[in-house]
Amino acid sequence: MKYNFDEIIDRRNTNSLKYDFALERNKPSDVLPLWVADMDIKTPIEVREALIKSAEHGIFGYSDVKIEYFNTLNKWFKTNFDWETKQEWLVKAPGVVFAICTAIRALTEKGDAVLIQRPVYYPFSLSIVDNERKLVNNPLVYTNGKYEIDFADFEQKIIDNHVKLFILCSPHNPVGRVWTKEELTKIGDICLKHNVLIVADEIHEEFIYEGFKHHVFANLKPEFSDIAITCTAPSKTFNLAGLQVSNIFISNTEIRRKFKKEIVKTGYCELNAMGLIACQTAYAHGREWLDQLKVYLAENLNFTRKFLAEKIPQIKLVEPQGTYLIWLDCSALNLDDKALEDLIVNKAKLWLDAGTMFGSEGSGFQRINITCPRATLEKALQQLEAAVKAL
Repeated sequence: MKYNFDEIIDRRNTNSLKYDFALERNKPSDVLPLWVADMDIKTPIEVREALIKSAEHGIFGYSDVKIEYFNTLNKWFKTNFDWETKQEWLVKAPGVVFAICTAIRALTEKGDAVLIQRPVYYPFSLSIVDNERKLVNNPLVYTNGKYEIDFADFEQKIIDNHVKLFILCSPHNPVGRVWTKEELTKIGDICLKHNVLIVADEIHEEFIYEGFKHHVFANLKPEFSDIAITCTAPSKTFNLAGLQVSNIFISNTEIRRKFKKEIVKTGYCELNAMGLIACQTAYAHGREWLDQLKVYLAENLNFTRKFLAEKIPQIKLVEPQGTYLIWLDCSALNLDDKALEDLIVNKAKLWLDAGTMFGSEGSGFQRINITCPRATLEKALQQLEAAVKAL
């Protein structure tokens, strides 16, 4: 490979949320962290060089982007997802969670119902509750090692609660489902039938495993585009989370007007100058890096699958179709959630994301981030193996 993804990079003492804040988050200082969704891998060299060039210029004034920024994004989505966007659809925001909260405030009133599908990325729940909306859950159904949507319950929850907004996680974090065209179409048709708007969090769209395909929800039907807010960002794809940039696409003029007005009410104007540079550079020049990283991640996944099957068969890999966040079924250990967390943190000396963070449906599960050098992943799994054997 052209890129050395095996390189061990010491991230401690860099103000890294992942590595430097264990004590502040009630974890032992010596835990090995594989929790939050950033990578222990350097972003593409082209991005780093562009940021260095900007830093050497030495002036960090108010910044925006020209048409070339949109053209770069449009080319990326057209090439990779056959999705043709328009410049007027684009609204830049500091992050996808920011965009979700903005959409909730812009498109619903206090007390209105917002639907999610747990176990799901935990800021979804916080965004709804903290904005004083009613959280409605259409829990995913876990059967034979795979998650499915209960469509009858999905529609009934919408009817019973007069749901105004649905937050779609596609691909799904943490369970790793890549929704099929048929599943997404069924979701869209139900939402159209009941006048439900959709915020589609598609931030993990680049990480799809062989045999599966990501479909941009808004691209499936013109009618879906008219009710959708599509949330994208380079942060997961190119390890740029700390640079605070996301690209939100809204084709419906009135929805976009409301969304932009809500952003103005927050007092937020221009994005981080470095974030804009990194985003455009990554989409323009990061394809080769990403392709090689995906090969490496597939090898990490294979390594994890084999290790669990051979050495920790009590822990089952929920086969991911997408994302680099792996969902582990630990129910065969017969531990309650407190005991499972003690095993992971105090016995295995690992910092993972406990399944209950994603809703009660995550009880008995753990989420692990495998975008790290193979040696780091092997060390983590060996520590987990030793802890399980000592039970």
